Amino acid sequence: MTKIADLGAQKLAKDLQLSYLLDFYGDVLTEKQRDVMEQYYNDDLSLSEIAENFGISRQGVRDAIKHGEGTLLDLEEKVGFAARYRKVQDGLAKLEEVAKKAKFENGGAYGGYTAEDFNGTLDQILGILRTITEEG
Repeated sequence: MTKIADLGAQKLAKDLQLSYLLDFYGDVLTEKQRDVMEQYYNDDLSLSEIAENFGISRQGVRDAIKHGEGTLLDLEEKVGFAARYRKVQDGLAKLEEVAKKAKFENGGAYGGYTAEDFNGTLDQILGILRTITEEG
């Protein structure tokens, strides 16, 4: 991958992270900050377009975005609710996959499912539950 592509991928990842944090913690921002950031991250408007919408300078928009970013990132670093929520959602999706696979392979009330298979599935489920409940 080229350096430009790498930078583009990094910016996209950062934008997605901030959009997620904005959805999660947006209410802690002022209404104007939240609106500016939503237009930038969720609506993909340019600084000029946002400045025109709010009747402020591009620099004012940039400052509001940078301040909002700092607030969201600091809050996530301190409390970590967004990461924790994502971890739980990912774990639940994995549990659903395991349950569907076990149901499909089982074909009914234990039909074709050996005790070893059943124990293996339970071990998978317990492993997923442990990852959900671990701190970090």
